[in-house]
Amino acid sequence: MFKHALISAAVAATVSVSAQAAQVSEELIQQSFFPYTNGAPKADGISPGMVVNAGNVETFKDYLDPAMYRFVKNGDYEIKVGETTSFDLHKSYIDATRKYSGDVVLGDKPGVITGSVAGRPFLEEPAMDDPRAGEKLAWNYKYGYNWGDSAAIYPFYWKYRNMESGKVERTIKFNFHFLNFTHRTSQEPYPALTPNPSNLFRGIYVQVLEPFDVKNTQLLIQRYEDDLKRDNAYLYLGFQRRVRRLSTGQVTDAFLGSDIMIEDFEGYNGRISDMNWTYKGTKTMLLPMYNHNDMELDAETHKDDEGYQVVAFGGKGGCFPNITWQLRKVYVVESDPVDPNHPISKRQHFIDAQTFTIPRNITYDRKGDMWKSWLIGQSHPDHHLPKNKGTGVSIDDAFSMVDMQANHCTTGQFKGQVDPKLNPAKKFTVQNLRASGR
Repeated sequence: MFKHALISAAVAATVSVSAQAAQVSEELIQQSFFPYTNGAPKADGISPGMVVNAGNVETFKDYLDPAMYRFVKNGDYEIKVGETTSFDLHKSYIDATRKYSGDVVLGDKPGVITGSVAGRPFLEEPAMDDPRAGEKLAWNYKYGYNWGDSAAIYPFYWKYRNMESGKVERTIKFNFHFLNFTHRTSQEPYPALTPNPSNLFRGIYVQVLEPFDVKNTQLLIQRYEDDLKRDNAYLYLGFQRRVRRLSTGQVTDAFLGSDIMIEDFEGYNGRISDMNWTYKGTKTMLLPMYNHNDMELDAETHKDDEGYQVVAFGGKGGCFPNITWQLRKVYVVESDPVDPNHPISKRQHFIDAQTFTIPRNITYDRKGDMWKSWLIGQSHPDHHLPKNKGTGVSIDDAFSMVDMQANHCTTGQFKGQVDPKLNPAKKFTVQNLRASGR
């Protein structure tokens, strides 16, 4: 009897321990989320206020990605250096990492992960001898705090530009909306919205407001929690007044005639399992991260009733935002498509190690030649709209996609708003496409 009681107690204790998440060391938390506690990255000759231009770029080549080095060397753009600042993520996301990340484990093949409920899945520094280090960094991006639990770019202006002449060929006005159904930490309910019968992870909803010929074109992407399941993607064409489902190949077509694929959104908008991920190293690099309210703003166009002004653009063809760049800790990752018919050979992702956003990307064509350069400027939330202060969201604030082979670009000017009222769950349904299209 006594022996049986001891065995029962031991089993109960084992169950109790296993039900609790494995402990995450505070050292790993600090290292991952606060990399600049002991000082900002340094580079000989680079300091706030200086300009990297065609005259001195060879000296600072190691701190630029290959595409940006080429632009600066050719005189297409100059980089103004700003002070490195800490983009602290929201405390709730860090606390969720403490609570859950100790139990996260990769599956036996890419796209499979267990134990990831909320927060950053992997805290350890990537190692070159870890064959899955790139995949772990990709999961950190997917389950990162990009736009938090929900946000909207409301409104969002895209300009199609001839890089040689500087002519703006077309301007499209959108609203973009983002909602996490799972992995939520800061907007109730968390960690997940219920009911969620399809077990979706994330929704993206896009609506065109202007011009008239494409007005009310809408895009809906529903991404599953199960990375091995293909996204549901739907397009509503206003002039046809019907919803059609997008095939897999259409996410790599030019979206509305721009230089951007749907797969390009946010730096990478696809499944982990669609790519092979390779970690290429950790570097100190210049990234386009700054305080929006301190930048050169566009006082002539897109100023709204609240007085908000978007970032101004300059450089060759008006293809580059007039912003400052910071020295940052960066993870360099390459992704190459699993599908041999994919239109690209690979992407180089330059991932900010603190936020796990992707401010810089380079896309290579099937032949392996440099094709497109993606830049997405990130504003500190405390120096942006008042409603964004304290959210811990690194605010996507201005983008540029340059087709380096066609000398053409698409630029984006944002009014990013971390506001759950703009993103009700019903907006991310096929029914909403039809209702909004009437």
